[in-house]
Amino acid sequence: MELVIALAVVLVLAFFVIGTYNRLVTLRQRVKEAWADIDVQLKRRHDLIPNLIETVKGYAAHESKVFEAVTQARASAVSAGATGPAGRAQAENALSGTLRSLFAVAENYPQLQAVQEFKDLSENLTATEDKIAFARRFHNGNVRDYNTALETFPTNLFASMFSFSPEVYFELADAAERENPQVKF
Repeated sequence: MELVIALAVVLVLAFFVIGTYNRLVTLRQRVKEAWADIDVQLKRRHDLIPNLIETVKGYAAHESKVFEAVTQARASAVSAGATGPAGRAQAENALSGTLRSLFAVAENYPQLQAVQEFKDLSENLTATEDKIAFARRFHNGNVRDYNTALETFPTNLFASMFSFSPEVYFELADAAERENPQVKF
């Protein structure tokens, strides 16, 4: 009888460890998937930006500083792909800031607002920005769930034993980016 009880306890414990491990693996994969979703939307943004710049350039040739800043920020964001979430977030946040200046320039040219190609590109870019924001929230939600699972008892005992480590949130690096942009002419 004692052997049966001991075997039952060992089996319950084994199922618990296996279930905990599998849950952590699932949560970690969700975080990776969420990051990949952000990556897809950022790639779309990077593909749209050159077309948008070329369209605006035709109407605002003397605004070269803005175009150079957006182009450089885009190049930095593309090259930051291998730096991980923190480096990538910083580069993408810089790109978002330069895009605001590009749209401010575009708003200064009413004839540009009437061009269908510009309208289509800006609507696509706006939709992409919305998707990026959603993907960031989705990623951060998955990071929260994963990190919470890593820190709660008794999962934390097994997490450290199996070398699970916390993930990083996608955050704004500069507090000024949390403020509303001001467009001045």
